[in-house]
Order: sequence, then structure tokens, then C-alpha cells
Amino acid sequence: MQDQYSNPSILIPRAEHCISRANISENALKVLYRLKGAGFQAYLVGGGVRDLLLGREPKDFDVATDATPEEVRRVFRNCRLIGRRFRLAHVHFGREIIEVATFRGTSDDNDERKLENGMIVRDNSYGSIGEDALRRDFTINALYYNIADFSVLDFADGTADIERGVLRLIGDAEQRFREDPVRMLRAIRFASKLGFTLHPSCEAPLHEMGALLHSVPAARLFEEVLKLFHAGTALNAFDRLRHYDLFAHLFPQTEASLSREEHAFPITFVNRGLDNTDRRIGEGKPVTPAFLFAVLLWEPVRLRAAELERAQQAPAAAMQQAASDVLSRQQDHVAVPKRFSLQMREIWGLQHRFEARRGKRPQRLSSHPRFRAAYDFLVLRAESGEVETELADWWTQYQETNPQDRERMSQGDRDPAKRRRRRGGRRRKESAAGE
Repeated sequence: MQDQYSNPSILIPRAEHCISRANISENALKVLYRLKGAGFQAYLVGGGVRDLLLGREPKDFDVATDATPEEVRRVFRNCRLIGRRFRLAHVHFGREIIEVATFRGTSDDNDERKLENGMIVRDNSYGSIGEDALRRDFTINALYYNIADFSVLDFADGTADIERGVLRLIGDAEQRFREDPVRMLRAIRFASKLGFTLHPSCEAPLHEMGALLHSVPAARLFEEVLKLFHAGTALNAFDRLRHYDLFAHLFPQTEASLSREEHAFPITFVNRGLDNTDRRIGEGKPVTPAFLFAVLLWEPVRLRAAELERAQQAPAAAMQQAASDVLSRQQDHVAVPKRFSLQMREIWGLQHRFEARRGKRPQRLSSHPRFRAAYDFLVLRAESGEVETELADWWTQYQETNPQDRERMSQGDRDPAKRRRRRGGRRRKESAAGE
């Protein structure tokens, strides 16, 4: 399709950029070459091109083409079509999935593109590569690697913004945020992940438009929060979210708790939890959404449990009820799937059991399937000053000792000699009374 957008503003030949096919997924190359062989245009696009130009290893590779989703499916037997809002083709290679998107059009007259209150609710209007570029959110993502001649097409001065370290929206920022409020979270994520500064035109609306996030399905926001906090820059993202008043729209209970706290440990606890997540990701260790959300929601849960205990509820029952109350309210904002919320409840519910260190209780607790996560949670509480470090140190030592020493530790101050002295004292008292 030839139109006013067909010619890129900048064409960077292979000799003038650093992208090598050696750094591109073998399966992504298969998709590019097969589409090209079938007579379609095929480009590596978006974050993969951006990261390669920055010398980073892309997390995934996306492809853009003039083939419709149905035509892509006819080319690849290992292809599935997904999405209603955006129709996409997923080409499966074992555990790796290459996402293939058809060039998007810019016309609002097409029945396949639907907006409600300025927000895109369906968008399957197809167009040219130039139109597709203008539909992308940030300039640094409007970059296309052409498998035909290995050049890079830059439609929005994205390469210049990469060199300057600036994150800039394509078009009017306020309109783009209204079209898809999640772009506000993407702006925070990219700025945190890449260490870029937000362009003033992109930054200014953030303080005022956070309420638009309430129009986004809570399940979608869960996925976006995971991307924010599991990118290795969670602490930076958290600070930016609070700075732009966006965190309160995602976790209103937590924000309210942190804002009114007189003690330092709640915010310290969240900061340490997010820093711990960043370090684990940096070291290639696994992280779980359950632990992340348990950290983010702990303060409102803790305060609610304390309130219930003052109303004479037992600690275990109070914690269980507090977890239900907080999670129920949270579902309206960022919906936590049940498979994770059940784990969060266990992590929270085990905290009071760490106080019981006598008899068989330590052994029973240490055999619980969620013990390790709950212990790590306890350590964070101790490091932030919420509980005594002696408690966390005791459990650290308990895990490192042999079974005999564990049994000795669980006896505590119940020294046999002390017990004998108490028995002797009682006998002497009875004897004196008999006289």
C-alpha cells in the first residue's frame, strides 16, 4: 500500500547501525524469512530493535508485516490467532513465541476500529508500515529492522531519542494516554528500565490523568504491574509511580497506609522488598508474583489485623479476616489471581507462628510448604524494624543447625537444672507447712 506515510523519515543502512542477525532469535529469523519468502513485508519491530541498538539483550522479538492474521496462519502451521481488542498471530516454537502483528491503520472511520470516551476498545484496522509507526506509543519503539536489506527504518526520530536518553510519545500525549491509559505505566516502565528521562510533553499529563487507570480492566493491570516490578528496576518504578501519583490508583489501600504512617518501617519494608526482587532478578533467581503482592499489600493487612485484634479477635483469625478484607477491596483496582492470593494468605498467616519457638511448633512450621517464602518475608520485616532482629536471627540459626541442636533450641530456657530447683523449692515449702 503506497501513501503519504510509506517513506520513512530516516533509513539507516546496515553499515551504519549495530544490529546483527547473530543477536536475533533464530526462531524470529525463521518467521521473518518465511514471511518474506511468501511475498509479504516482514520487519523486526519495537522493543527488540530498540534493545539491540542499545546493546541490550531483548526479552522477546516481535514481527510486523503487511500479511493479515489469517494470511500469517496460512504460512505457519504452528500459529494461533489471539486477541479481540488487537488481533495478533502467535507463532509457537516450543516455549518461545514470536508475536506477529499486521500493520495498523490510522483511519477512525473503519468499523474494525472502535473508541469509547477516547479509549481504544477494538483495533483491527490495517494499513501501511508508515501508518503503523505513527500508531505506536513511543518514538523509540517506532523502529523497524528490514529483513530484506538489513536496514533500520526510523519514522519518528527514535534513534535520536535513544542517543539522548529521552522517552517521548508520538503525537499528542494527552490524547495517546486517553486512547490507552496503560501507556502511562509503560512510560514509567521504560523510563525506569532504560534509565531514560521523560520528555516534558510526556511527563506533564501524568500527574493529572492517573484516574483513567480505573477504566482499564483490573486483570490487565495485574499483568502491567508484573511487567513494572519484575523488570529488575522495581524500586525505581515504585518511586516514579508515587512521584506521579499513579501508585494510589493501583494500590489505594497501601498508599493510604504509607501516607499516614508515623513510623519509618512500612515504607522501608516495601523498599527493601522491591530491592530484594531487583537483586534476585539481577542474579537470575526466580521471583513469584505472590511474594511481590504480599509485600505491596502487607501494611494495610497488618493494620487491619491489629484493628481486629483490638476488637478481641484471636491473632490467627484476625489475620485471616484482614487478608480477606484487603484482597477483596484490591480486586477492584489490580486483580490478583486466586492462585497467587492463596499463597499470599499463607505467607501472611504464618507470620504470627514465628513467635512460637518452643516444643514441636518450630519443626511443624519449618515443614510447611510456604515456610521459606514466609521466612524471607519475616527477614524483610526484621530488616525494616517492624519486628526484632533476634526473631529472624533465631530462625536463620534454626535452619542452619543439625536436628539435635534444633531440638535444644526449641527447649529454650527450660533448663533441666532450673526445673529441678523449682521442684525442690515446692517440696521445701510443703515440708515447712507440715511442721
